[in-house]
Amino acid sequence: MPLTLNPPPPTPVDPVTEVLHGVSVTDPYRWLEDQNSPRTRKWLEEQAGYAHAYLDAVPGRDRIRKRVQQLLSVEVVSEPWKIGNRYFYLKRKAYTEQPVIMMREGNSGEETVLVDPAEKGKSNAAAVSILKISMDGSLLAYGIRHGGGDSQSVEFLDVDRNRILPDRLPVGFGPGLVFSSDGQGFYYSHEISGCSRPHYRAAYWHRFGTTLEEDTEIFFAGEHPNLHVALCGSFTGRLISYLVYESKNSRPFRLYIQDTRSDKAPRKILEGADSVFAPFFVYDTLVALTDWKSPNRRIVAVDPGHPDRNYWRDVVPESGLRIKDFAAVGEFVCVGYVENLSSRIEVFDLSSRHYATVPAPPQGTIRLLPRPIQNDTLFYHFSSFDQPPTIFSYHIPSREQKVWAKSPVMFDPSSFEINQISYQSKDGTSVPMFLVARKGQRSTEPLPTFLTGYGGFGITLTPQFNAYSTFLIEHGFLFAIANLRGGGEFGEGWHRAGKRHNRQNAIDDFIAAAEWLLENEYSTPGKIAIGGGSNGGLLVGAALTQRPDLFRAVVCLGPLLDMLRYHLFDFANACIDEYGTSEIEDDFRHLVAYSPYHCVQEQVPYPAVLLISGDADTRCNPMHVRKMAARLQAATSSGRPILLDYKSTWGHSPSQPLTGRIE
Repeated sequence: MPLTLNPPPPTPVDPVTEVLHGVSVTDPYRWLEDQNSPRTRKWLEEQAGYAHAYLDAVPGRDRIRKRVQQLLSVEVVSEPWKIGNRYFYLKRKAYTEQPVIMMREGNSGEETVLVDPAEKGKSNAAAVSILKISMDGSLLAYGIRHGGGDSQSVEFLDVDRNRILPDRLPVGFGPGLVFSSDGQGFYYSHEISGCSRPHYRAAYWHRFGTTLEEDTEIFFAGEHPNLHVALCGSFTGRLISYLVYESKNSRPFRLYIQDTRSDKAPRKILEGADSVFAPFFVYDTLVALTDWKSPNRRIVAVDPGHPDRNYWRDVVPESGLRIKDFAAVGEFVCVGYVENLSSRIEVFDLSSRHYATVPAPPQGTIRLLPRPIQNDTLFYHFSSFDQPPTIFSYHIPSREQKVWAKSPVMFDPSSFEINQISYQSKDGTSVPMFLVARKGQRSTEPLPTFLTGYGGFGITLTPQFNAYSTFLIEHGFLFAIANLRGGGEFGEGWHRAGKRHNRQNAIDDFIAAAEWLLENEYSTPGKIAIGGGSNGGLLVGAALTQRPDLFRAVVCLGPLLDMLRYHLFDFANACIDEYGTSEIEDDFRHLVAYSPYHCVQEQVPYPAVLLISGDADTRCNPMHVRKMAARLQAATSSGRPILLDYKSTWGHSPSQPLTGRIE
């Protein structure tokens, strides 16, 4: 029996009209961009009451919550940092709200809790993360994040004395942090929130036991809102690199190197634009991930004495597969690839010799963390549709692999049936899609379906475990993941085919996936739900406005939806290379054609929509969901709910406490 749907709270229309490149564009809800105005806050309160009055009445909600709690409340352990004989890692015990930082001496040593936010008087919303560990394992720098925001404060622990030091970096963005080789202090770059000069970009030296006001500025990059400094150092702390980059259309960067043993200032060794350049160190060798003359990326060694690109030496040469991620382990570089929509890891030494292929499980998702440490063991995270998160250790010299930790999720993987198919998109391009359901169920009748995708930034979607899909599959859903253009599943060419002016290709691929599911009777009209977050939220927002007839329900998390103004808020200008900007006429023509907020039409029977965001999202500003909720509520004629689930602490970072995730 359908739930009773009351009319949504009224939203005043206060139109603002602009002329962009000769085109008149009217924004009826520009006033909702002002996040802290009393008018906006009152509107949000009304929207919260409206949404929860509907959601709280969903039949079986307590039963759903109980099963979701079982899936999410299990013990979770992160990939460890191994420094000498010490292992540092995050661990959230079963039914606890947030992870704590743990340490273990040796393989069989006793676990010690180093940092527990709850014991320090922090709220359940506080999440800790390991940022850096000194080369002897005696000092730990860790971040404290409140809610889902990107900003965090930084604290330091004397591990041997189990004492939090008085030194602290206030809430800000970053940091880049390198401990000095003697352990007397650290180098850092940190964009402090709310400071008097918020766009001043520099790096500093801090000696333990002194105040921040006494810190020495060792590098100045400039003062501009689009300017940022990424700092990284060699494991010994001898060499530091400063990567100065701008979040603008052409991706310009400058690279500086400093030898901390001398009194000489950092010297610029490289500059460029229109290419990826991500430097890191393997011991004292400067290496970098780049796509210069290598669309699928390669890893090169850069000689600071001869830094010109023509002198770069391949450590990991470009191949037919796109480098997805990497990790520096001792004198080795481990590289993650995706081949046939399955992850694999290859190991190279600094002389570019292929050393080993890690025997990772097939048909799953591998995660490598790019933290250079003096170690001989690679730790990596693996999961699949039918395998919960598992941490593997791979000892490179002996090539021995073991399970280091595994989440004990209560479910029956043998009941899952996983298939991979291909379908034709609008222009004839073949697009792959994963289909997961309970065994034998597909043969009986078309299934209610949840379809998702991403299609952006060269990010690959490979099989991985999550509680959301597991719950739906257990309850009779077909769970479908389409590997759209714009991702990196088939190299940089696949990414570019859905990037910027080609963004509509990714949307067409997604719509074609739903059409294929209907045509082949995997699902049936009125039983397809779609969902996605961030760029995936933009995807489902575009799909629901272009083909509202295809979908019954839409879940849209932390999205970009107003593509004419997205770049004006927070850190979203870093996405200009991916999407373009309305300030450029050619980009504008493409953006306005698919911008979900601008494509909403009056008196259209839109599907049910749940928009999710909150004040703490600084990557996809929550103005997008506020304006989109108002516009859809005013426009839809379907009688289905348009709901806004909005929380002050919700942000892009996955650091919600357990109870928040369950809800």
